[in-house]
Amino acid sequence: MTDKTPVELVAYCGLYCGACGSHTRGRCPSCKEGEGNSWCDVRKCCILKEIATCAECSDYDDLNECEKLNNIISKIFGFLFRSDRVGSLEMIRKDGIEAYANRKEEAGMM
Repeated sequence: MTDKTPVELVAYCGLYCGACGSHTRGRCPSCKEGEGNSWCDVRKCCILKEIATCAECSDYDDLNECEKLNNIISKIFGFLFRSDRVGSLEMIRKDGIEAYANRKEEAGMM
């Protein structure tokens, strides 16, 4: 169990860490803990831009155009874990991060 709020458990790429088995079992601190995946270009970009998620990025109206977010690793990750980072980020843009996080928390979904 974590003492973080649902909003604090939204990764830079829009995935919801609160529903991830690795995070809930203590094997992954999440990318926002400072120990996250140092190889992740999405994480590096968001930290550099000082934004909470890619949903805040003003470089792309269509997040599918971002090469950092849509590289081969991301596509494999999405397939393996049945996740949709761009779809998640679009929900955050539309409804706000708090509504998105609370919806994911209730559903227990990445």
